[in-house]
Amino acid sequence: MPIYKTITVSPTTSVYIWKVTEAEKELSKGIELTPHCQDRMDGMKSEAHRRAFLSIRHLMAKAGYEDKDLYYDDFGKPHLKDGNHISITHSHNFTGVIISETDEVGIDIEMQRDKILRIAHKFTPIEEYKTLANVEAIIRKLTIVWGAKESLYKIYAQQGLSFLRHIDVMDFTFQDARTVAEILYKGKKSHYEIEFLEFEGFTCVYALRMMGG
Repeated sequence: MPIYKTITVSPTTSVYIWKVTEAEKELSKGIELTPHCQDRMDGMKSEAHRRAFLSIRHLMAKAGYEDKDLYYDDFGKPHLKDGNHISITHSHNFTGVIISETDEVGIDIEMQRDKILRIAHKFTPIEEYKTLANVEAIIRKLTIVWGAKESLYKIYAQQGLSFLRHIDVMDFTFQDARTVAEILYKGKKSHYEIEFLEFEGFTCVYALRMMGG
């Protein structure tokens, strides 16, 4: 069963990415779901969603967790019962989790597509990207920014947080593979480290809340 990529972010934080190629039957082997999650999966009409759901359980197993170790709060944010931090993402045939013993974390995988050009003004000041050489570069950069803001939204998990007004991602180059961001919401400021990678027309972005920030 293919784990696509494992990234050691720090001694206490790891990212696991799965490329979903297996049939549902194969993915369900060795996975024990809680009654609640079994109900959730049974309610999924799309086989692709069920396969993604199961692949995430395999990623958790890589980190030593079972389905019963996971729960969701009222906002829909996932938590681990041992107090470690987790974030989960899925896009088409890729799924990913980030798990940290020390930091609040968020992760997002997005497919790179030109649709992002039409919605960019809703989440970022688009003028910043007009200097890029070509449309493909703009799409790549906007996808990183969107993924960063999505990751931060997952960490912050508060109703009313606006991608455009409250989350600011500092400019970066593709070569950097990292940047920083801040959230200013209801008078409170917090700071985050962002890292990103690209593969097979997809972008994965993950964020860690900076200590004391």
